Amino acid sequence: MAIPGNPDSPFLRHTIYQLYRDFFDQAERKRRWNVADDIPWDQVGSGVEPAIAHIIESFCAVEMFLPDYVGQILPHIRGSRGRAWFTANWGYEESKHSLAMGDWLLRSGHRSEEQMADLEDQVFTHVWELPLDSVRGMVCYSMTQELATWMHYRNMRALIGKDACPALYKLLTYIMVDERAHYDFFLRVVKLQLEEDRAETIEQLRRVLNHFQMPAVYALADGRQRVAEVKALRIFEDDIFYQHVYLPILDTLGISRQEMRNRTATRKSLSAQPLP
Repeated sequence: MAIPGNPDSPFLRHTIYQLYRDFFDQAERKRRWNVADDIPWDQVGSGVEPAIAHIIESFCAVEMFLPDYVGQILPHIRGSRGRAWFTANWGYEESKHSLAMGDWLLRSGHRSEEQMADLEDQVFTHVWELPLDSVRGMVCYSMTQELATWMHYRNMRALIGKDACPALYKLLTYIMVDERAHYDFFLRVVKLQLEEDRAETIEQLRRVLNHFQMPAVYALADGRQRVAEVKALRIFEDDIFYQHVYLPILDTLGISRQEMRNRTATRKSLSAQPLP
């Protein structure tokens, strides 16, 4: 039976903490970057179209929901040091992404201080809620969301190219590396959960993959327009999700499409590891 704030068996708690230490140690050695010093701000270019800047603003807005992302999940995992400390570290890294994109919007002249303040006001009138009702389901969601986010930034960087704005290109490179590291951590946890309860983990993954949406953007007043802009530039759309998120996740986890279609989990199993 799940204990509120402590969702894991002793084995999982120990193993996930070791995964977090590996994640943290590698980040300290190879991946940390500084918003002020490591981005070539003197190379902010003028060749970025307003439509691209609007999408960067959308990414920045999604990152501004960070207090909800962290605050909503932490009470349910605080008894698992590896999960909780990873979440705190994840929040720190995501905050850098938001700060850096906001700085780029200002330095490039695409947004003013007043416009950024208006964006913050719009974000903070909404509260993001957990999309799944179990710890196991939230790990499946987070894994999927991180890979999808990496794909957004990869495609955006390819669309911009190196020459239009070297500062933005470098910024997106740093963010991509972070997002891929986040995906890798969640992927490892999902693999552990598959070993513990394969049928239930696949059922939760099925719920995520069949109804996936990027977090928070629909909460914005013009959220549907922002999503349409992303699709129009082929930064992310249904086919990209299927080919570059859905199928790679199944392949990496060793789950066949037939196994995903076979609904072996019972309704009772959907309440496993419930969020308190």
